[in-house]
Amino acid sequence: MKRGVRAGMVPCLAAPGCALMLRPAGRSGTQEIAGMRVLSGIQPSGKLHLGNYFGMMKPALELQKDGEAFLFIANYHALTTVDDAGALRAATHDVALDFLACGLDTDRTVFFRQSDVPAVTELTWLLSTVTPMGLLERCHSYKDKLAKGIAPSHALFAYPVLMAADILAYQSNVVPVGRDQKQHVEVTRDIAIKFNMKAGRDVFTIPEPCIRDSVAVVPGIDGQKMSKSYNNHIELFGGEKDIRARIMRVVTDSTPLEDPKDPEKCSVFALYRLVASENQVREMRGKYLAGGYGYGSAKKELFEAVWSYFEPFRKRREELSRDPGHVESVLERGAQRAREEAGRTLKSARSALGLE
Repeated sequence: MKRGVRAGMVPCLAAPGCALMLRPAGRSGTQEIAGMRVLSGIQPSGKLHLGNYFGMMKPALELQKDGEAFLFIANYHALTTVDDAGALRAATHDVALDFLACGLDTDRTVFFRQSDVPAVTELTWLLSTVTPMGLLERCHSYKDKLAKGIAPSHALFAYPVLMAADILAYQSNVVPVGRDQKQHVEVTRDIAIKFNMKAGRDVFTIPEPCIRDSVAVVPGIDGQKMSKSYNNHIELFGGEKDIRARIMRVVTDSTPLEDPKDPEKCSVFALYRLVASENQVREMRGKYLAGGYGYGSAKKELFEAVWSYFEPFRKRREELSRDPGHVESVLERGAQRAREEAGRTLKSARSALGLE
């Protein structure tokens, strides 16, 4: 396996269907991600929605074809926002079901629960000894959560150190993130560099962020970015009646039915483009521009496209839900591999600090 990415590399995500490439800054040429270790994680904080699928799940599933993928369910992180133990267990199981139903290949991806790898929490403490307070105080995510009314806690404040441990424990080369999440990886890099300098050797691989510019922001039914926090989401595996009702509530402008409409300014069209074929998108665009086509008709077509797109995933999910033991075995098998990798890293870090 290739370890590390050369300094000066600017990561980017190629167009859908193309291999992920790392483009060197200021020069021509590309380097494939094949052989590199790619880490992704998702919080089990509720039912997953279209924004989760197209913003994180689908790119992660595509990346498993190119690199060595590690994907974890971040249930330690979820403790900062989920208070109910039963709800957390159920949400964790649901996330596993959703990923497996949507095509996760467990022969290509190490898939596990964060809490099944206790080495990560010890590593978090070791990393915290080299983490400046100022670094954490500058983190946008902490300020954003406070602004949303989430009560401040040590876990919320130290969240980036646990995230750094998640990334560094598996010697990850690449971490796919949206541009607004790049700071998380930058903090991890800073912590890893400080630790390596203190140790006098390279205990940790310095990860690179993979900025997913090609991943569209998925609009919610109110036009804002789709999020459970805004209650503007459309569930991935919701019931037919509920999904139809949510789609029919997508906010549109007041352009009369007979007038032409701008598809690029319409949330209905933006969602349709994610789930429809190129020909279907072209046809709907033509209807918008020609006039005589109402938003109600567009929403009905959107529902049919959404329902059809996820139909094979729904069937697979129903099959998997009848065998919870299989889901658990998949997670345990992934956790065993993750524990082996994290254990080696922790042993090296403990030795570097004089604990072994």
